[in-house]
Amino acid sequence: MRAAQSGDATAYLAVLQAIAPRVRQTILRRRGPAASADVEDLVQDVLLSLHVARASYDPARPFLPWLLAIVRNRLADGARRYARRTAHEIQVEDLELASGTPVATSPAAAPDEGRALRVAIEALPCRQRQAVELLKLRELSLREAAAATGMSVGALKVATHRAMAALRRALATSRRFPRRISNCSCATSLR
Repeated sequence: MRAAQSGDATAYLAVLQAIAPRVRQTILRRRGPAASADVEDLVQDVLLSLHVARASYDPARPFLPWLLAIVRNRLADGARRYARRTAHEIQVEDLELASGTPVATSPAAAPDEGRALRVAIEALPCRQRQAVELLKLRELSLREAAAATGMSVGALKVATHRAMAALRRALATSRRFPRRISNCSCATSLR
């Protein structure tokens, strides 16, 4: 690593080749075989972090503890990413998907939930409804939605935030908003 820090490309390649299998083993040992799909991503994260932080390595100190600190930090980052990604996933053990028909969590409730969402969106004030439709349903960027509506990016963000809070409240309490279609120029069809 000392030679790699001074610009020796061959030494740097040798360091990377020597540590990659050890990093992989360390990650597998700490994460277990269940997370083997993410192992290569984590190894690459460690190697990239090492590349970025190589100037911070102090040659007077041992290399392995410095490397293991990088591995530990990348493992923590990977765990946070995994937690965010799976926070809203529900494990289902027995789904019969052989028929090819979509399976809802509760077949009777699925149409009602969609209808309740449509009613709640239609009950939103004009600007909030327009922000939700453009940003969340049509997935336009903030700039595209601002150009389409004539609203500023900041106003769109505020309208979307307020709309999402109102929708959460409406759907959480399961109360039905009165069906109301506004006469404003932004009234749109969500069907």
